Amino acid sequence: MKFVETIKNIWDIKDLRTRIIITILFVLIYRFGSFIVLPGINPEALGALHESTQEGLMSLLDMFSGGAFSNASIFALGIMPYISASIVIQLLTIAVPAFQKMQREGESGRKKITQYTRFLTVAILLFQGPSYLINLSVKMGGAMPDSVWFYLSSTIILCAGSMFVMWLGERITDKGVGNGISFIILVGIIARFPGAITQEALSCLFDKSGGGLIKFLLEIVFFLIVIGASVLLVQGVRQIPVQYAKQMLGAKQEIGGARQYLPLKVNAANVMPIIFAQAIMFIPLVVAPFMSSSEDSILSTLLNPDHWPYNVVFALLIILFTYFYTAITINPNQMAEDLKRNGGFVPGVKAGTETADYIDDIMSKLTLPGSVFLAVIAILPAVARFFDVSQQFAQFFGGTSLLIMVGVVLDTLQQVEGHLLSHRYDGLLKSGRIRGRSGVEAY
Repeated sequence: MKFVETIKNIWDIKDLRTRIIITILFVLIYRFGSFIVLPGINPEALGALHESTQEGLMSLLDMFSGGAFSNASIFALGIMPYISASIVIQLLTIAVPAFQKMQREGESGRKKITQYTRFLTVAILLFQGPSYLINLSVKMGGAMPDSVWFYLSSTIILCAGSMFVMWLGERITDKGVGNGISFIILVGIIARFPGAITQEALSCLFDKSGGGLIKFLLEIVFFLIVIGASVLLVQGVRQIPVQYAKQMLGAKQEIGGARQYLPLKVNAANVMPIIFAQAIMFIPLVVAPFMSSSEDSILSTLLNPDHWPYNVVFALLIILFTYFYTAITINPNQMAEDLKRNGGFVPGVKAGTETADYIDDIMSKLTLPGSVFLAVIAILPAVARFFDVSQQFAQFFGGTSLLIMVGVVLDTLQQVEGHLLSHRYDGLLKSGRIRGRSGVEAY
């Protein structure tokens, strides 16, 4: 069988085998730490916290941490503070000249940016740690220590736990397979999948109003269709014919000719617009205690991902942030200048300003369907909930979780494919090449 032969080829490559084993060991360490409860907290008293993270926005936070959030674990804050810090630093490298200069300094500049990212991560953790403990105290109804020493020591433990998770991610990147930080998030998401699908199956098959086997099979079919659509979104590349220097953007050149392709992605922003939009949607959680708590209020609908006002606002924010993020990350003028400097040109378009306008027009046309498609994928969990799919299983029907799963899996398979091909083995697929989120094929 092709699959068995591929597994054998992977195992025969010593370097790849070692990387896979290291990755598995680091993942096991992360999962083990997710169940170590903070000192001084009784695990049996966490029932209210578990209930609050079963639905709504809190369930998303718990999913990214692999259940560590609801377990009051030493890894409860997870890797998300580091992701938030990375986003902020990334925006600063676009808007602040000092950070732009560091980015152009090569390896030394990259180390400085990484150091600033870690400092900002610690600052975020020092704010989120006490906030998490206060929320935990409310949920547990006073069934936890209330001393200053407990809050201080637990905050230090939570900060150290998140920094250790970040270290595990970096070690996976260096010594393992795939992007370690993304892989940590992937593990957290996948950890909840078996329980979610089992719960949905039991609900459909044994509850009187569950819908039966047919409903469950239809859900699985729809889930597979959404996965296929997400793969297309992640891999989406629009290739524009253009003659330019191959070494610049890694373009593919046709045999026997000079015709080449400049890859412009339909979804150049990846999942960043969803992350930004989700951050905005968390704002009502901050002002909710000071406003009306009526279930019919506008604020209440904005706090409930199952209500249509929340999803309409969420989708519009995603479309806006997709255009915003694409505009600040892709510079048509710089791209046109690079083409001109290397003797490249777009057939039928003058070099310089007209080429920049041409690329900008193409990107605008590509961004619209890409942003709408991204918004649709993001609100699919609410559509699934409309058809009585459980909250836990519905989260896998779209949104950030599904796109991260698809993107990270494709990136990891791309690395494995590269190792196989470099050792002159057949790749994972009989035809074509696996493309990751960057749109670059593995050779």
